[in-house]
Amino acid sequence: MRQFRITLLALAVTLMAVTPALAKTYVIKFSHVVAANTPKGKAANYFKKLVEERSHGRIKVQVYPNASLYDDREAIEALNMNAIQMAAPAFSKFTGFVPQLQVFDLPFLFKDDDNLHHVLNGPVGQQLLKAVGKRGLLGLAYWDNGFKELSANKPLIKPSDAAGLKFRIMSSKVLEAQFKAVDANPQVLPFSEVYSALQQGVVDGEENTLSNIYTKKFYEVQNDMTLSNHGYLGYMVVTNKIFWNSLPDDLKKIVAESMKDATVYNDKEAAKLSKEYLKKIEASGKIKIHTLTPAQRDVWKKQMMKIYPKFYDVIGKDLIEKALQG
Repeated sequence: MRQFRITLLALAVTLMAVTPALAKTYVIKFSHVVAANTPKGKAANYFKKLVEERSHGRIKVQVYPNASLYDDREAIEALNMNAIQMAAPAFSKFTGFVPQLQVFDLPFLFKDDDNLHHVLNGPVGQQLLKAVGKRGLLGLAYWDNGFKELSANKPLIKPSDAAGLKFRIMSSKVLEAQFKAVDANPQVLPFSEVYSALQQGVVDGEENTLSNIYTKKFYEVQNDMTLSNHGYLGYMVVTNKIFWNSLPDDLKKIVAESMKDATVYNDKEAAKLSKEYLKKIEASGKIKIHTLTPAQRDVWKKQMMKIYPKFYDVIGKDLIEKALQG
């Protein structure tokens, strides 16, 4: 009997020790700027589902799409203050403190999806994922949105067709140089303002992925779209070290594994949705779609890749060459 009482007492002490930890609920506020039915929007919701299920409710994930909480630039500042715990900004939003990330904005850097993922998952991608640590952030994963296409109110078949047109860009010296290389006028605008800017003629055109062009209805306010696949639009999913260090090891493992699974899901969705949304854009009949021949695309490639040497000092010639080699 005495041994039984000792066993019960030991069990009670153990339960008292672990109950507070089990009772604590952690909240992840996940901010992003795109629609819920984009690859990133769907992956964020899938991540939420996985984390909440696997943690048995010990972690709650609140997803804020469509810049309803912050735009990408504001989100990085909010992360630093732990006002939010997760975001997935485009690479250009990190280049103020990790200029090497501009490598992913370079036009015609990747041959295809396989080449892209080989670079992201290889030494170049992993080096840059760790580089955001200097700002108190922790890079968790890369999420695809896909390759970018060009749209405007006139056909863009050869580079000279873009001359004099105003194109909306994200804040990026590389993207600015890319459009100047074809004698166009780049204009920096927040993603949330692109539709109205196109509609009102503030800008003449834009570059974006098919999922963004469809979900944000840019095809409704543009006459022509060229399937150029000239650039890549991806995101880095980040958290902050304050939040990460507050998590018990078992929950860190759940978040990391859920992010890994959400990344696989995101990339599959990106590939699938690009095809689906292209069909829907075509079916709308609201925009004329132009497919470049290999020779026509090569002309764009040669013209835009002339900007590479301008960024050898900022990005690093060796890093650019490693990315090109795949």
